[in-house]
Amino acid sequence: MKNLGSMLGIETSCDETAAAVVAPDGKVLSNVLDSQVDVHALYGGVVPELASRRHVETIESIVQLAMTEANVSYHELAAIAVTHGPGLAGALLVGVNFGKALAYSLQIPLVAVNHLKGHLASTWVEHSDFPQSSIMLVVSGGHTHLFYAAGSGHYQLLGKTIDDAAGEAFDKGAKMLGLSYPGGPLIDRLAQAGKPGTVHFPRPYLTRGGLDFSFSGLKTALLYYLRDMKKSNSVMPSIEDLAASYQEAIVDVLVEKSFRAVRKYHAKGIAVVGGVAANSRLRERMTERAQHEKIHVALPSLSLCTDNAVMIAAAGWAQYRLGDIAAWDVDMDLGQASELMYSSACRDNG
Repeated sequence: MKNLGSMLGIETSCDETAAAVVAPDGKVLSNVLDSQVDVHALYGGVVPELASRRHVETIESIVQLAMTEANVSYHELAAIAVTHGPGLAGALLVGVNFGKALAYSLQIPLVAVNHLKGHLASTWVEHSDFPQSSIMLVVSGGHTHLFYAAGSGHYQLLGKTIDDAAGEAFDKGAKMLGLSYPGGPLIDRLAQAGKPGTVHFPRPYLTRGGLDFSFSGLKTALLYYLRDMKKSNSVMPSIEDLAASYQEAIVDVLVEKSFRAVRKYHAKGIAVVGGVAANSRLRERMTERAQHEKIHVALPSLSLCTDNAVMIAAAGWAQYRLGDIAAWDVDMDLGQASELMYSSACRDNG
């Protein structure tokens, strides 16, 4: 039979309902996603109840569409991989229970995938030659984590944000600037026409904190800057210049911390994954720095930066081959992603 033994991936951790089918050799046979941006834009952020309701309404049709586009029947599946955490409780419940029910009805294995492990696995979907001895930055609306990849599936936590994620800083900064949700892509677009040196915002934790990150102070700095400019009736820089200056502060920290880890661990490559990996300035700066350092850089295509099911299926294959199969009573896991995923995790505060 054609495509016998493929992996169905399901992702519902936040506000995207996604399904994908990936063959044993890593070939992506389908990649389907239903975005909820239109649902949550009115509220300036993701509303958990609305997100879970939309997942309930769409998950069956999204999975069916992924199977149809892949030209794979349900009986040709080797297993089903589903995100079981971290994420929004209601959203995760929809995906976990749908995947569990489908796998049970087909009597095939279910693989429970950690969301961050999915993002990390997305690196090798398009970059099969990416070296294992590498630094990997997971940067999104909910996560800013820095890992050392010592080998396939073996990740060592080096640092993470102590407060806000970089993506959250982008979105909340955008809101202060009067931009709509999601604000990160809008800041990116405006910044391309702005001057990043117009306003010098602080680079939190850049010279201290080891390999950890902090972005809450940067948001406060923008808030105070806008307030003080208004009080003094000073001429406000253009929205493009403000966006470029604010974005540059975030990018500076992400790039410097990442390459500090590259030097410390003598890494052969660097990868950036997650929603913020779609930021054009971050991609540009990471590429330039990697070329200067003469190391391999991996930046997933934009469709693999956002939450997607291809990465869940890819991580699912890795776990499946190791015999890491979920029990039928598996549930969502809302624990801290870094501590739960990586039993060999080692914090670096030096």
